[in-house]
Amino acid sequence: MITALAGGVGAAKFLSGLIKIVPEEELTVIVNTGDDMELFGLHISPDLDIITYTLAGIVDEEKGWGIKGDTFNCLEMLEKYGYEKWFNLGDKDLATHIHRTILLKKGLTLSQVTKDICRRLGLKVNILPMTDDKFETWIETDAGLMHFQEYLVKRGARDRVLGVKYVGVESAKPAEGVIESILRSSLIIICPSNPIVSIGTILSVKGVREALRKSHARKIAISPIISGAPLKGPADKLMSGLGLEVSAFSVAYLYRDFLNVFILDQLDRGEKERIESLGIRTILTNTIMKTLEDKVNLAKVVLEASKSI
Repeated sequence: MITALAGGVGAAKFLSGLIKIVPEEELTVIVNTGDDMELFGLHISPDLDIITYTLAGIVDEEKGWGIKGDTFNCLEMLEKYGYEKWFNLGDKDLATHIHRTILLKKGLTLSQVTKDICRRLGLKVNILPMTDDKFETWIETDAGLMHFQEYLVKRGARDRVLGVKYVGVESAKPAEGVIESILRSSLIIICPSNPIVSIGTILSVKGVREALRKSHARKIAISPIISGAPLKGPADKLMSGLGLEVSAFSVAYLYRDFLNVFILDQLDRGEKERIESLGIRTILTNTIMKTLEDKVNLAKVVLEASKSI
């Protein structure tokens, strides 16, 4: 059994390669929900949707989010009624949020709703939200405190980051199956996701980091930072704002208490020795996933590395 910790486009790309060589039934994906928010009265789960749409083969790969071929008629009409449309929601995408919100109002947990969505989209992968409880990532900036989606989407990540707050972290419990999956897996993969607002949120949920340390699984992480910058997203601005060096080394350092192997892009071979000084075996390969072949090859490197631990 394999468990992956994931959030965002980088994780979705990697996982789409992994399921080409691993049976879906053997994979559990624990997904960040710190990006979740309410908009137009609907519960939006951006990372859950990116992962689900990608693995179901319906994601808009050009945008990296939403459903391919989607239209935005509803959003355009909402704008006529005076609503802001800073967060793009396509018409088919809205159907997912409406369905999720209806089921949540009926008393189902986010985990149960996610399982239902996966089943209806034909997925056999076990996708779990990190928590069923309310959890939001807020960013402290020089323009004030704001939800991560407002910082990233509405304001284009232009504000200087002063800090990051996980609102709800004190009371949030791991969703059912999260800890069990970590403890029962033979391989745990930390996907190439933002270490602060994708993986960092998951690790902050009670018991998750401890379970990773206790687990006898082989634990492998893929760097989301290449040549001192992320391929996508504001990881560099967040890391800098928290006083962290923007480097693959910093990512490995954040995971050092449980990690066995770190997959480093070949462009960062200069970081290898420094990362290995943390006691983490480091493997160099191409981690830039432009094609399906790239995604599958990276997945093969991870699986091969797990055999030698």
